[in-house]
Amino acid sequence: MAFPEDVLTQDEHVVSHLHPHWKALIRPVVVLVLAIAAVVAGLVFLPSTGAGTIGGWVIAAIALVLVVVFSVWPYLVWRTTHYLFTNERVLLQHGVFSRDRRDIPLGRINDHSMNQRFLERLLGCGTLTIESAGERGQSVLVDIPDVEKVQTTLYELVDANHDKHSLGDGEMREMLADMSEGKPLREQQSKQAQQSK
Repeated sequence: MAFPEDVLTQDEHVVSHLHPHWKALIRPVVVLVLAIAAVVAGLVFLPSTGAGTIGGWVIAAIALVLVVVFSVWPYLVWRTTHYLFTNERVLLQHGVFSRDRRDIPLGRINDHSMNQRFLERLLGCGTLTIESAGERGQSVLVDIPDVEKVQTTLYELVDANHDKHSLGDGEMREMLADMSEGKPLREQQSKQAQQSK
């Protein structure tokens, strides 16, 4: 259930790897505790023979179904939901049996915003909305832990990516001078790539 490292490119490294906030596990834990309490109560209060045994098995079966549906499944969904921030992109992945992944290159992120309701502020989580260029537009990441910190990290990553892929004043002047001398753009790009090494 861990995120596979082989999806990263050669020079890519993980800056932050998150699952949804732990508050998503409150209801599954409550259901588990109540189901266990119901089974124990059935064992204690129902007679151990005849109809009491059948009643105990019925209570145990119902408790098992409730635990699988409302505890185990939400835990698996939580565990297999990944929000991965790298120095090149944001990867969003979820799915227990099937897998759905979306990659948002940092250079395509136009805007990002964060929203916290009162209870989320108390718990330290919130919603992060990432708007990117492309046909899918917005990605809404719900229940992000430390959402303010994550938004700041995302801002720094986008800014660093922009700086890495943009030309400085000196490089731009040099390209303009080469263009006025009639050098082809491909030759200028190879010269710039050699200088950056």
